[in-house]
Amino acid sequence: MKPPIESIRLSQKAKDQLSQIKRITGIENWNILCRWALCLSLAEESDPAPADIPADSSVEMSWKTFAGDHADIYSLVVLARCGSKSASTLFRLHLHRGIGYLQNNLSTRQKAKSDIPLAEFIESHLSS
Repeated sequence: MKPPIESIRLSQKAKDQLSQIKRITGIENWNILCRWALCLSLAEESDPAPADIPADSSVEMSWKTFAGDHADIYSLVVLARCGSKSASTLFRLHLHRGIGYLQNNLSTRQKAKSDIPLAEFIESHLSS
């Protein structure tokens, strides 16, 4: 199956947010965090607002690295959401919105001294 995007380069803002998330969670792989971020954003009924997202960071990965063994599933989910919109644009918008969600929620949880494991937190948001 053709992926919605061949190569993913993050914005510097997203890289900074993911760096903070990596410090908080101890999760070292960009692709794992990006998968969670995409799923969090796709769980929302609405699409992200249109925005110009620069690809100005040094974080870049191929679709294969991003999606791993589940590349076809991620492709289908993104393509199902895009309708007449550009799949690569919609993917980038969802990914960056989801990174913001992750970063904001982790910061809030840290301030509240929450002991809920990150995976449980994400799962609860995806199942609602």
